Amino acid sequence: MAPGNLGSIVSLFLIAWILGHDSLIGSSNLAAKEPSPALNVDAVPPAPDLGPNVFVFEPGQGEAQHQIDTVFAQQERAQFGKGRFALLFKPGNYELEVPVGFYTHVAGLGESPSDVTIAGHVWTDAAWMNRNATCNFWRAVENLTVAPPDGVNIWAISQAAPLRRTHIQGELKLSSGGWSSGGFMADCNVDGSVQPGTQQQWFSRNCEWREWNGGAWNMVFVGCNDAPEGEWPDVPFTVVDQTHVVREKPYLVAKDDGQWFVLVPPLRRKGTTGITWNDEESRGELLPLERFHIARPDRDTAESVNNALQSGKHLLFTPGVYSFDDTIVVTRPDTVIFGLGLPSLTSSSGKPTLRVEAGEGVIISGILFDASPKEVETLVQIGLPNRNVGHEENPTCLHDIFCRVGGNGEGKAKQMVTIYDNHVVGDNLWLWRADHGNNVGWDENTCDTGLRVEGDDVTIYALFVEHTQKHQTVWNGNGGRVFFYQSEMPYDPPSQEAWRSDTGEGYASYKVGEKVVSHEAWGLGVYHVFKDAVVIAENAIETPISQGVVVHHALTHRLSGGQPGSGILNVINGQGGEVVTRQKATVK
Repeated sequence: MAPGNLGSIVSLFLIAWILGHDSLIGSSNLAAKEPSPALNVDAVPPAPDLGPNVFVFEPGQGEAQHQIDTVFAQQERAQFGKGRFALLFKPGNYELEVPVGFYTHVAGLGESPSDVTIAGHVWTDAAWMNRNATCNFWRAVENLTVAPPDGVNIWAISQAAPLRRTHIQGELKLSSGGWSSGGFMADCNVDGSVQPGTQQQWFSRNCEWREWNGGAWNMVFVGCNDAPEGEWPDVPFTVVDQTHVVREKPYLVAKDDGQWFVLVPPLRRKGTTGITWNDEESRGELLPLERFHIARPDRDTAESVNNALQSGKHLLFTPGVYSFDDTIVVTRPDTVIFGLGLPSLTSSSGKPTLRVEAGEGVIISGILFDASPKEVETLVQIGLPNRNVGHEENPTCLHDIFCRVGGNGEGKAKQMVTIYDNHVVGDNLWLWRADHGNNVGWDENTCDTGLRVEGDDVTIYALFVEHTQKHQTVWNGNGGRVFFYQSEMPYDPPSQEAWRSDTGEGYASYKVGEKVVSHEAWGLGVYHVFKDAVVIAENAIETPISQGVVVHHALTHRLSGGQPGSGILNVINGQGGEVVTRQKATVK
């Protein structure tokens, strides 16, 4: 046989072998594959290479439950572990139990939540911590329907655990017997009642349910149908009838023909109420996954990611822990940066991990930013100082952005997120100086401020900022809007001398700059437990005294375990009373 003919036959055998074994390359797609009977140029394209920690399930797949249980067994207690996983479900019906542990992202791959139905529970209950869910962080569920056979689904979580675009065919319980504190849900429909149980604070946006039953300290409802009734502070509810401006978080879509997309929902600027996914005309834009650079921690560097962005690519981070020696810089408007499986990004160089210079239209979602031992000015920077850019018609949007200083290891940052641009929209931010875990101490995991806003007309839904050592939030831009704020002051000031601001004892958690003439906020809760010394904060919130600066419904709360005689003297600007001897104070 001629050498040329032999080479052709070997090539054909090699192609056939690859087509029959495509689950060995690309993402960990567990579906059984039938070998292709013949080479076909029109065959379904292979699944994208999303790395070893992405599992793509199909209906009827025999090994699905085992794989889900294996991931959960690894992640249930892994609060500061390095595992990151995504469990993705192609359209269809499933009979499965889906427990959701740390750093686990569960998502349907249809265009609508009704395209994927799980006849079972998609749940987390904090059994690992005696049902105490106050540390149930860093997990996500989105874009599917849950049909629990007993009619009840449990989602017992606290911060950084969003529930999005989900239909619960039954009741939803937000605790499982122990404490839970601080959650987020958006664009969700619950056929039955929502039972918050021990949830101390909660934020809901554009949701629907049969009824909301109960509440503790601070619960904010924006654009929700059937929001609970009652007058603050007799009930802990703040209700805003319509959502001001928002874009829902992008999500992955897998079509029957094998094509994959990131679907970017449209910006909604007029007041909206209720869920979005029953409106076929406003679903959004499908971006082919071929237009994304698919980043993996085992092969990507800051240089490779920046080269991809400069070439015009969008960016998808697959699950994992990334360490970059330089800043990821976004210069092109309308760039989408999509985090799958709660990827963690760290800068080892003392520079910001991510800087957006595009000025408008950038979308960043689903990413955890970790501080490193080398102190950085800010982990995430949106815009550049002294540059007045941004457009109301095309804002930069931040979805499920989480920052962490300490807890998982050494970390130092002066600020976590800094916003210079105008017209930025934030949707669920948790910015956390760790109060427990590894490398935690007043002089060890240092951080002054969680969020600093210099831009105008910035809107944030669900802002959680905790334990930083000076003002938790500093807002110097005009036209700002915040819907729900949850903040714990630092547990560990060693003395009053070490914790004193320019305006008096301690630092107000929420600080609006003196030059600000317009700012509005709804539902602000600030809490304290000073464990290491007797210290006082003059105010929980400080704002200029101006007609254009308005705060609706604010409270302070003294948690158990603090030093006697410590606490907060006033809720806002000398008003509202103390929580030194009392447990709770409110201002309407």
